[in-house]
Amino acid sequence: MNKAPLKAQHWLVFVVVAVLFFAWGAWLMRSTEVHPLANLQQWRDVLLQPLAEDELMLGDVQAVAPGELWLEPRLDGARLFYRASLEGEEGGWLLEAELRLSLEQRDSLMTAQGLKAGDSELALGQSLIDQVAGFSIASLNLSAPQALASERLAASLGQPRLTLELAEGQAWVYPQWGLTVHLRGDDVALLYAVPKGAFAPHR
Repeated sequence: MNKAPLKAQHWLVFVVVAVLFFAWGAWLMRSTEVHPLANLQQWRDVLLQPLAEDELMLGDVQAVAPGELWLEPRLDGARLFYRASLEGEEGGWLLEAELRLSLEQRDSLMTAQGLKAGDSELALGQSLIDQVAGFSIASLNLSAPQALASERLAASLGQPRLTLELAEGQAWVYPQWGLTVHLRGDDVALLYAVPKGAFAPHR
């Protein structure tokens, strides 16, 4: 017995169901797509890459993020930090850059400010920022906003060349940028960058 041919209305139902099915699949693909961090890609070019080549100066950092200088008295000599806030699409980041100073410069700063080891940190004036704008950056910390998924960082910087298990979380290592990313669970906690020469094996 031959089956009755499908009516036009039935074909229409099949077409509508098929279109809805493919639209639903496309929506799922879009909803699961991981978007890179546009700001992080920019900071990679203007901060991380120059620092990796040991060419990042305080003036370069100040151009990206206006901030303040802080002097930290220590037994092994003063440390001078530049601190600022960075606004990204995913929230606020905190930047801390340590300036490279000689021992004489450390002692001179301590003396000029009338500080001794063990004293509290001291915020310095804008005029000093202008004076040390040409000083090089020794290291850079970027504290990430809360609940920043690590997969978004991977979408921005690529997969790490090395993964280390830490007492708390993991560390992703990008030696090409002298960069170590500290994770807390599945979220990014901190980016720590130094010149990539520090990653080279010592002979």
